[in-house]
Amino acid sequence: MEELVAQGHDVTLFAPGDATTSAKLVSFFPHSLLAKKGDWGMHLKAFYHLQKSLEEVRTHRFDIVHTHLSSSTDLYLFPLTASLPIPHVTTLHSKFPFDHHGPDDKCGDADRYYMDWADCVPLVAISESARDQEKLPLNFVDVVHNGIDMSQFPPPGNKRENYLVWLGRFVPEKGPHLAIEAAKRAQVPLVLAGTIDRYLKASVAYFHEQIEPHIDNKQVKYVGPVNMRRKVSLLRRAHAFLNPIEWEEPFGMVMVEAMALGCPVISFARGAAPEIVIDGETGFLVKNLDDMVETLERIDEIDREEIRLYVERNFSARVMAEKYIRVYKNVKRHAF
Repeated sequence: MEELVAQGHDVTLFAPGDATTSAKLVSFFPHSLLAKKGDWGMHLKAFYHLQKSLEEVRTHRFDIVHTHLSSSTDLYLFPLTASLPIPHVTTLHSKFPFDHHGPDDKCGDADRYYMDWADCVPLVAISESARDQEKLPLNFVDVVHNGIDMSQFPPPGNKRENYLVWLGRFVPEKGPHLAIEAAKRAQVPLVLAGTIDRYLKASVAYFHEQIEPHIDNKQVKYVGPVNMRRKVSLLRRAHAFLNPIEWEEPFGMVMVEAMALGCPVISFARGAAPEIVIDGETGFLVKNLDDMVETLERIDEIDREEIRLYVERNFSARVMAEKYIRVYKNVKRHAF
């Protein structure tokens, strides 16, 4: 969105009042609703936000409406936008449906009702993998990879240190326990950074039982959640970023962020990873832990300057904005 504004487009953002944006901001709540996670009142407020936003949209002249699906409350967009007379498109950021507790859980009972409107909601997937894995008859019109603001990621520096990084949410499917095993077998220190979902007992138990016993601040160090400055510093100086995912991840933004800083990525070849990492050029795609340990010995083959150039050409905010403009034109062309 910021890139669309930078390119001269007139953009209106419907978001809470504490959102930071260069677009015109229209708000119905002063603060983000994220802190209300799990509260029914949050669902009601989310619906209110979406309903009021679309009421506002209907009374103004917009060329296109772009909405986003990433959580269960966002599903109200299906009935709310299905009859919208203005051309509209929705980006699906997570695996559909959303009322599940893990990557292998089945469709929640409520989600099937949203399919009544699915044909009327043009969707954009964030990877070819995400689109191809979807079994429900959703109306996909295109694929646009996520992009990052390259100005937030300085070019690779010369200061490299002998440690590996894993960064993300502490859940089994993200593979931090496997990153620990790989680092130990390679005898290279590992820095863990990220969040523990305190709302999920399983996530807390997983951290305490499978991660915490390995933390010794020598071989394995945990630095907690990190802000952008700390993230950049960690990845920019790291030997490599480990991504031993155990699910078909729809995208994987941290891989792009690491590569933007010249940090090679070693990832299991699952989900969208083969669309993001070029094996042998920007990192390595591996099948298992043995391969991950073995490829660590080849990290110096990777040209870190070339990794950043690759991200700039394929996963920058500028490239993403250009692809969405193409989507907008196609949606408008076929809207009526």
